[in-house]
Amino acid sequence: MQIDRYDRQILNLLQREGRISNQDLAERVNLSPSACLRRVRALEESGFITGYRALLDARHLGFSLTALVYISMDRHTPERFAHFEAEISKIDEVLECLLITGQSADYQLKVVVADMDAYQELLLQRITRIAGVSGVHTSFVLRRVVDKTALPVG
Repeated sequence: MQIDRYDRQILNLLQREGRISNQDLAERVNLSPSACLRRVRALEESGFITGYRALLDARHLGFSLTALVYISMDRHTPERFAHFEAEISKIDEVLECLLITGQSADYQLKVVVADMDAYQELLLQRITRIAGVSGVHTSFVLRRVVDKTALPVG
């Protein structure tokens, strides 16, 4: 599907104001409500829009510590990676898991926990017990300088 300037405007607005009504969205992009709704549905069906979510404040929920955890694996086999990815996906505190290059690690995790004791428990009782994990390096987030979810649609 090719997207035009109307689609880009719709995507930008929905990224920033996910609860906007179709009527308001249509007015903001200068389309009729029915044409706007057709475009939104087409963007959803073609995979440009993958879902809608509420963004929550981690601190309000008691997660005051965010860490970036770099994981090294003992063997670089598809089976070892698949097992790690399946197991790490089960841990709720893991917000993001990226397979990376250019570092001495194989994966980068973004995790949230209540405090250092909770991090120690997560690390020692769950992450390092996953078969294949051979090394862990952690950096703790002091402050979020940029914290976006919106992609640069144009």
